[in-house]
Amino acid sequence: MRLASALCAVGLSLVLAGCASAPSLMSGAPPSPVQPDDYQIGVDDIVQVSVWKNPELGVTGPVRPDGKISVPLVGDVVAGGRTPNDVAKDLQERLSAYVREPQVTVILTELRSHEYLSRVRVTGAVRQPVSIPYRQGMTVLDAVLAAGGVTEFAAPDRSSLHRKTGTGDHAYGVMLGNILESGDLTTNYKVAPGDVITVPERVL
Repeated sequence: MRLASALCAVGLSLVLAGCASAPSLMSGAPPSPVQPDDYQIGVDDIVQVSVWKNPELGVTGPVRPDGKISVPLVGDVVAGGRTPNDVAKDLQERLSAYVREPQVTVILTELRSHEYLSRVRVTGAVRQPVSIPYRQGMTVLDAVLAAGGVTEFAAPDRSSLHRKTGTGDHAYGVMLGNILESGDLTTNYKVAPGDVITVPERVL
């Protein structure tokens, strides 16, 4: 019993470590006021449910018009209007009747219900300013590359990431030159739905 609990804890820590491969945003110095898990799931969003060590219980699919998803053993579960973490906790409670100490992960793989609000935008001195759909795990570098990279007139190390949260608007400095030229990923933050990345032009 103790060994099983320890293995579950190790597995969960590995999942969390994998999600943190790029720096996240923290309030104040390195930023993270809003994480994708704060997003409320909507109808047509694609969700992936995984149960550690029980792959047969996993499922991936869209949220139905009634706001529910169907999961093996437990049946229909309300997902619409809830965060992925809330749904995961609900599933863990329900699955505990069938699985010993279930570890459930719920991931949004595609945001369809709030597609416009969930886009990530890149503006300023980039080759092609873009508005692109948010994808799980997307970083500043991913978004800038989707915009074709910076122009010869850019001041990349004065770039910034702008994010709206419940406490207002926040701007975080991005050393884009360091990311592109020397591979320093310190400020290659994970982006969240609705983020705007700006790359200013250098002063001539």
